[in-house]
This record gives sequence, structure tokens and C-alpha cells, in this order.
Amino acid sequence: MINEEIIRERLKSVKYPGYSRDIVSFGFVKQVAANNGAVSVSVELASAAPEVLKQIKAECENAIRSLPDVGAVHVEVKAASGPGAPAAAAASPWDQQSGIPGIKKVVAVASGKGGVGKSTVSVNLACALSRLGASVGLLDCDIYGPSIPLMMGVNDRPTVSAAEKLVPPQNHGVKLMSMGFLVEGDAPVIWRGPMIMKTIQQFIHAVEWGELDVLLVDLPPGTGDAQLSLCQTVPLDGGVVVTTPQEASVGVVRKGIAMFRKVNVPILGIVENMSYFESPSGERVEIFGNGGGRAEAARQEVPFLGEIPLFTQIRIGGDQGVPIVVSNPEDKASEPFFQVAKTLRDLWK
Repeated sequence: MINEEIIRERLKSVKYPGYSRDIVSFGFVKQVAANNGAVSVSVELASAAPEVLKQIKAECENAIRSLPDVGAVHVEVKAASGPGAPAAAAASPWDQQSGIPGIKKVVAVASGKGGVGKSTVSVNLACALSRLGASVGLLDCDIYGPSIPLMMGVNDRPTVSAAEKLVPPQNHGVKLMSMGFLVEGDAPVIWRGPMIMKTIQQFIHAVEWGELDVLLVDLPPGTGDAQLSLCQTVPLDGGVVVTTPQEASVGVVRKGIAMFRKVNVPILGIVENMSYFESPSGERVEIFGNGGGRAEAARQEVPFLGEIPLFTQIRIGGDQGVPIVVSNPEDKASEPFFQVAKTLRDLWK
């Protein structure tokens, strides 16, 4: 006989658009009822986009009708109120989406794929904003491969406050939090999705960030659990997408932009990293092609925030824990980071 458990199990075949996870595991299926073969289901989604609501409704109806002994099917799909995806069933205070007291803006730095220098952009952008007078925090959400401790030159473990919250280490005028502060040496983090989600929730709400003008969040590449967890945990004020010029990178940038749009996060703009290399003779060498980031920004109708060339000094700064905008703010390699930082600062005014 058809029952709620069977229906929920069948609805696990319905994936949330753009993600590999299903609507049941995300907690979007709110009510299920079955009576004499008649089935009623209520679903609340993150997105208010009509095409998403329509797609999920159709897929739910098809999934339920594929079960034996099913007669009438009624599926109600509506958008949840507030920005971002609704949290799964509440298990702790962190599961409820809310703002972060004392923090004016939360901005995610994302990329569709790895290897584009997203973390390099994040640390230099955070330090540039700090040097422009903003109070800044930088949260490393790459749980599996944290690089912020190395790039910011911090190896200290966070202390615990009287309120039993983590006190973020600080360097170069930026408050920091990363899984890299909490694991021993090169020990790997081997966790499934729910643990990732809980850690990110704690990094947001169980850390004494204090008063910040902006909290930058360095996301791992792609569009997986960490990204959705952040959107579930706190309303984001915007996303910055980092790419390199070649099509292999720009092509997956579209997925990152689509992810932000699906969870109602404004796209603040695209940054093109590794735009070109300037030889000692002054020749401009476009190793990864030309203008892919600018062209994609125009295609997506989002701001193009700037080009960041390949400079050896930028790489050295990241390896030594002193970003170029800190070690040599007047250097030619620092200029594009300050330009992007000023553009973002002006957007928030």
C-alpha cells in the first residue's frame, strides 16, 4: 500500500536544478499525504523562478505517478520566503537562516572550476579592502583543501572566548577562519556532505567575528554542498566569480553564475585572473587567450570587475604568506586588486 515513506523515497529521484542532491535531502519536501491512492505533496523551494517551480512540479508528479496503486496526484510547489535556500529540518540554532550580527556585508568569491586563482584573488582582495579602510573578515570554506592559512601566513589555532565561541586569528588587518587552523599538519578531511554543512554553519555563527564591514567567503570550486550550505546559513549580499580567459574556464563560470541566481544571490561581477603575462621586454603574452572573462560578463549582463595579469610577485606573496597588496601595495602587480576592491566598495555605498 502506498504511504508517506514510499512517496518520500520516490521523490529522492527528483534533483534540485544545478545540483546532484535531491529535494528530499535538502529538506524541500514539507508535507506528504496518501489516502486510498490519492497523493498530496507540498514542496518549498529556494528559487522563485517560474521555470524552476514548474520543472520541479512536473518531475514530482511524474515520479509519484510511476508508483503502483497511485490515483489522483496533487503537488504544490512554492518559493520559500527570504533569500537563499531554506535550511533543512532544524536540528540546531545554526539551521535557521538569519543575518550575522555586526557584519554589514557577506560576499562569496566563487569559481566554476579549480586552478583559476580564486583563493589568490580572495586574500589580496580582503587585504586591499582592509588597506582601503574597511574592517574585513575572510572565511575559508574550502574544507577539503584550505589554502588561506598559508596565503595569509597564519598557523595559530583559534582561541575560545568566554562565550564559548572561536576567536578568529588575525593577520594583515584581516580576521580569518579556516579548517586549516583546526586540523593537524597535512591530515586530510574525509567528510560527507552533512558534516561539511554543519562546519560551515558553525564557522558563520560560532565565531566571534565582531564588527565587520564585509566578510569575504572563499568558496571551493564548483557548485556543491559547501556553496549551498552557505546560502542556507546566511543571506549573501553578493557573489564574485573568478575565471581565467580560456573557454575551459569561462564555460564552467556559467554554472557558478547559474548557481548564485538559483539561490537568489546578486552577481557583483566577474574577475578575470591570469589575463596575460608581461615579459621583461614589455611584450604582452596572452597565455590563456584573450578577453574571455569580459565577454562572458557582457553575455551574462553582469559587471566586469577587472583583469589580473600573471605576476611572479603575486605567486611569491601567496607562498610566503604576505599577499602582494601588503608587501608592496605600490607595485604594478597590486594595482588590479585595489581596482577591484574600490569597485566593490563603491557598489556597497
